[in-house]
Amino acid sequence: MPLSEQEQRLLDEMERHLLHNDADVVSAPSGDRALSYRNLVYGALLLLAGVGGLVAGVILGGVWGIVVGVIGFAAMLAGVMVAVTPVRRSKPAEPRERSAAKKHESASFIDRMNDRWDRRQDGH
Repeated sequence: MPLSEQEQRLLDEMERHLLHNDADVVSAPSGDRALSYRNLVYGALLLLAGVGGLVAGVILGGVWGIVVGVIGFAAMLAGVMVAVTPVRRSKPAEPRERSAAKKHESASFIDRMNDRWDRRQDGH
């Protein structure tokens, strides 16, 4: 069943509003914290060591197997925590005139796509 003209206008308006709000969310600064590749690598290694400890605990069996398994599980949990913990970003000091020019050059992919979309919608 096709939409009426009023429903189509309402749907188009909602879509424009959603696209505008999504663009704001995507381009919003994420603060001064980011994931660190070093932490991701250390976390992954600790996770793999924990899996190894868990497997070794199952193979050993008995009381020592339980102890090794619990330590392996704790290592897995610690590895995930290390991997997903954000670190503070250090912002290099730049002269103001260079940072304004650099900001335009280093616009994110999403920002450039949003600009292109806006120009296309405006008919330019």
